[in-house]
Formats: sequence, structure tokens, C-alpha cells
Amino acid sequence: MAEFTLPKNSKIKGGQKHASPQPGGTMRNFKVYRYDPDSGANPRYDTFEVNLDECGPMVLDALIKIKSEQDPSLTFRRSCREGICGSCSMNIDGRNGLACTTAIEDVKGEIKITPLPAMDVIKDLVPDFTRFYAQYASITPWLQTVTPPPAGKERLQSPAERAKLDGLYECILCACCSTSCPSYWWNSDKFLGPAILLQAYRWLADSRDEMTGERLDALEDPFRLYRCHTIMNCANTCPKGLSPAKAIAEIKKMEVERLV
Repeated sequence: MAEFTLPKNSKIKGGQKHASPQPGGTMRNFKVYRYDPDSGANPRYDTFEVNLDECGPMVLDALIKIKSEQDPSLTFRRSCREGICGSCSMNIDGRNGLACTTAIEDVKGEIKITPLPAMDVIKDLVPDFTRFYAQYASITPWLQTVTPPPAGKERLQSPAERAKLDGLYECILCACCSTSCPSYWWNSDKFLGPAILLQAYRWLADSRDEMTGERLDALEDPFRLYRCHTIMNCANTCPKGLSPAKAIAEIKKMEVERLV
């Protein structure tokens, strides 16, 4: 009889509780995933009490406050604090998003924070993006041409041609969409995932690029493209309001049209 269990050291245990150093205000508990591979210990959830009267409005503000005042070993990524860089992507209350644009008041009750799902964890809230970035590099995300540029001029686009890139170029590669996709969870070694396929379509849609055929050839694969089953998790979770599912559908359409 088959027996299915998690590895012993993968089971998440209860952790420490940290009281706020500023008692007496409006308190919220933040339940934060902690994992240090160097310690050899199991992952755990630590609970931090935060005085919201002394804290900024966003989840990232609370994490910075926790790191500054309660536990300097807490590890997470952050940079711009404006929803531009994508560094602080994580799972907040069961939904992937950016900590810097997720308001504390929009999350009810205790706020549970974990790393992005289905990625190896380097430490605490820091996932390993090595494969994700390698997949991005595999689509050659830059303009490719065979004809020389006009003498002394840029390669120009009409306003209509430029408009086709709206909803594509805004992607910040935060991986919120890819790590919300079950197909990516199961096949991340082969399936490119929503974020990378949206980026691939960004170059397919660019009127200046002259490698359309080669790009489509590279995507024509049972796994790289066709593991998408259009369940729309990617569009529902994108913090920039983009629709990777639509971009993937456009790529599939282009693959069919060139065969007709």
C-alpha cells in the first residue's frame, strides 16, 4: 500500500511570539514564515505584534518595522516601495501580491505572510528565482532584427503599432502570476509560465522585431506553451492588472495562423 508523507524537515512548526515594543496602540498580529537552511531546523511561523499607530499603511512597512525593532534576522526582498521593481512579491493572506502595495487595512484579522508558492526558499520570505530568470533569458527578451537600421534614425512605430504593446511592457517580473498557476507548480522545469509567456508575446507584438518565425518556433512545444489551461489565476493575481492569459492566447493564435 502506498504511503504519501512530507519529508520530516518540511513540516512547518510553531515558532516564537514577539510582543510589540510599543504597547498600548492599535495592534495587529503578523504570522510570518521563517526558514533558515543553515540552521537545519524545520520551517516555522513566528508571530509578531505590531502597533499600527506607529507603522506605515502597507504590509512592507510592517515587515520593515519588524526587522528594525523586533527581529533583525527576518529576511525579505524590497527596493522601490512603489510597485515598480517587483522585489517584495510574496503570498499575503493566501494571495500573491506586492507587500509594498498591499494595504494592511485590506487584510482582515491576523496577517499570514509566506514566500511565493512552488519555489525553493533561500531564506524566510526570499524565493529562489534562478529558474525563473533562466526562462526569461531563454525567450531572448530584446529586439532582434536582420535589416540595418535607417541611417541616422531610430526604428519608428506608428501610434497604433505602439499601442499593441500596452498591457505587456508594464510587467515587472514579480512572478506573482507564474507562482499562482497550478500548471507552473507541476511543470516549472518545462512550462515557461504566465509571466515569461507574456514577455515572449511582448516581442512577438513589437512591429520592429524581425524574428517572429524563430520566436514562434522556440515556443512551439507541448510544455513550453501548451501547459496553459486558461484558469485565469494569473490575471486575477497580477498586481499591475495585466492579463498573461490573454497574451498566451494570442501566441497560440499566431501559432495556428502561420500554419493555415
